Amino acid sequence: MKRRGETYRQWCDPILHHQTHEEALDNGACLEVQSRLSRTGATQLFIGVYRADGSVLYERFYRQRPGETMSRAMVWGVEHARRVASNDESAGVEMAGP
Repeated sequence: MKRRGETYRQWCDPILHHQTHEEALDNGACLEVQSRLSRTGATQLFIGVYRADGSVLYERFYRQRPGETMSRAMVWGVEHARRVASNDESAGVEMAGP
């Protein structure tokens, strides 16, 4: 079970339409990537990487992904999350994006 960080709580808005990709990796890490359209039509992206015990390894959201569709942002986000999980170089980092 994921233990969400403050970044996710800032991101969460169940009213907005969004797409979600979840993936469990061999090392036990769990990825969650969400893309959505803001109320003003901007593509937004959330990336969450969680350790096997559910703790936050990395969370970040982007208020805008200019020039990207929800699908394109999702693909980029999944690739980025996989890199973070495999490198494990962001341990303990939790951040909000621009």
